[in-house]
Amino acid sequence: MTRLTQLDKQIARLRRRESVLNEISRNYWNARRIIFVSGALLALVFCGLAGSRVAWLVAALIALLFLVVSIFHNRVRDSLLRNSLLAEIKQIHIARIHLDWDRIPHADPATLPSKDHPFVSDLDITGERSLHRLIDCAVTREGSERLRSWLLSLRPDARLIKRRQALVHELKDHYAFRDKLQLLSAVARISTGQSRQRSLWDSSKLVDWIERSHPKDSLLPTVVFLFILSTLNIALILLGAFKLIPQIWPIMFLIYMGAMLIKQQRIATAWDELQELEKTLTHFQLVFAYLESRKCQNTPGLAEICAPFVVEGKRPSTEIRRLGRLAAALGLRTNPILWFLAHLLMPWSFYFTYRLELVKAEIAHQLPRWLDAWYELEALNSLANFSYLNPHYEFPELTVETDLIIARGLGHPLLKPESKVCNDFDLDHAQRIVILTGSNMAGKSTFLRTIGVNLVLAYAGAPVNAEHLQTSLFRIFTCIKVSDSVQDGLSYFYAEVKRLQALLAAAEMDDPLPVLFLIDEIFRGTNSRERLIGSRSYIRKLAQGSSVGLVATHDLELIKLAEEIEGVVNQHFREEVRDGRMVFDYRLRSGPCPTTNALTIMRLEGLPVET
Repeated sequence: MTRLTQLDKQIARLRRRESVLNEISRNYWNARRIIFVSGALLALVFCGLAGSRVAWLVAALIALLFLVVSIFHNRVRDSLLRNSLLAEIKQIHIARIHLDWDRIPHADPATLPSKDHPFVSDLDITGERSLHRLIDCAVTREGSERLRSWLLSLRPDARLIKRRQALVHELKDHYAFRDKLQLLSAVARISTGQSRQRSLWDSSKLVDWIERSHPKDSLLPTVVFLFILSTLNIALILLGAFKLIPQIWPIMFLIYMGAMLIKQQRIATAWDELQELEKTLTHFQLVFAYLESRKCQNTPGLAEICAPFVVEGKRPSTEIRRLGRLAAALGLRTNPILWFLAHLLMPWSFYFTYRLELVKAEIAHQLPRWLDAWYELEALNSLANFSYLNPHYEFPELTVETDLIIARGLGHPLLKPESKVCNDFDLDHAQRIVILTGSNMAGKSTFLRTIGVNLVLAYAGAPVNAEHLQTSLFRIFTCIKVSDSVQDGLSYFYAEVKRLQALLAAAEMDDPLPVLFLIDEIFRGTNSRERLIGSRSYIRKLAQGSSVGLVATHDLELIKLAEEIEGVVNQHFREEVRDGRMVFDYRLRSGPCPTTNALTIMRLEGLPVET
């Protein structure tokens, strides 16, 4: 059964369940109306016949019955909400398979990488129709950015890649776990008043607030001092009541209350801080509680990630319950009479503010570990979901050999399946630099991106769009979509020169990882004579170092470099003209391109062409 078939069946089941729940919900609505109306009528009847006491008793029983029905009705409505959200998650999965960008959620815009990044803009890693958007399932901004940092890593690490591959393998088929995490996050977002549309949570503000609000000095000495005063005050009241001493307790009471007023500034913001902290942590409560209760005996990698959530006595649910008790205690300030009576006996607000500081110190120690585990899990879940939705994608094999790429059935993951053509490709010591020729629109630029984006996936720990991929570790550097800059005063040619100079500097750097370069239409910003001279010189320079890669070009003169430089080979894409139209098969072939099509395209579009 294909993934689409599975998802369609799951959505169909959810729709059937939705119909059943809607029917039950309607029945509960009717029952509530009937109970309310009949209860009001019965109360009036008994009030006239049997007196007010019986009427009040009937009204109380009816109210109790109404409350019970309302509780069960709310549970049904909650199930309806979760059912609807889960169906949306499944539909988004289908949109990711079909590359239906209108239905794939777009997260809040994040800070874009520097334009000097070696490959981000050329390979569509971030942006509107990007690899990151296709894969990203995170609900926190930090989880989304962690995934993006993996995709944009400049120096792949074999140990990290293998660890992530193992975790993604482990999580791949746990689709219920991944969907549940997304579902609970969506429920939490709605319960806090946000819309159903995706909006990333920014938890860094919470960490900053806890660190900022941590007091420099302890409140304990003040609490002890006030407790001593309150104890003396109570003792003097009791001794005075039994006439063992004169009535001097009012003096001690004034000293006690004055000391509290003097120290009041120290606890002035405690109530507001507690409300903010409790509200923010409750925002995460559903997800954290699920991770606490998750049984991970058969998933050791997941168990390792979730370990901070299951430490006995230091679980998020424990801390949230402690905050709830403190909120109830400090909430006494909303009732002035009770607040005054409590402070007659003890420095109530000071004591519970001190307890709050202790809890905040504990949370400040634990929260970064909880959040880091969640961010890691979100990024891994995104890769696992990508693997699950594309079961024909394979995990790459990392090799200790240098300058090696062996790819079979390599395709571009951002192309729709129905229009995608996959190719075989090799790079090794015998062919280190490929001069890629071909006509306009034949597929040269797309193939450069295909190689680059699959290596990005491989180095992030994800499966790749290939039947088989064996690769060494490279530093990827591209020069494909160079553009001029009005703001910086750069012409297209000068911008291209600066980009190629940066590539050459990276290639000449003393680094154990060689550069894999992907260059499209080298020096296209100048005339043909200077372009040829510059291109030949540049490729010769690259060939002298340890870097490998591909150069796509229209300059057929460059194919002669394969005869002059060891390790340089020619490959090409071609086209045919059938019934007055261009036909491309996008198949990679060995050797230089035997055809050109620029004049043919001009003629087909009605432009004048001299013969």
